[in-house]
Amino acid sequence: MMIFTWMNLFPALLMIFCGFTSFISSRKHLLNILLSLEFIMLGIFLMFMVMLSSFSETFLSLFFLTLVACEGALGLSMLILIVRTHGNDCFNSFSILQC
Repeated sequence: MMIFTWMNLFPALLMIFCGFTSFISSRKHLLNILLSLEFIMLGIFLMFMVMLSSFSETFLSLFFLTLVACEGALGLSMLILIVRTHGNDCFNSFSILQC
């Protein structure tokens, strides 16, 4: 059983911070945005696992993983739809109002 300390949360918080910085810095390509969102979700999942390991509660983490997988599948399907209709995933090549 792992004891909850703030030092155990540091890698998760670092992952979330790096995900946010890559999300802010890569606004032009949809695939980079989706990858940074998945990295943020991975950091949040790691934080959940560290915080819930002392309570031995795994149902919430499995529910969160299910939602993250659905979000990833929805994002990839939107990416495929945009690439098929517009030719690439660059935001400069199409208007948001046309999609």
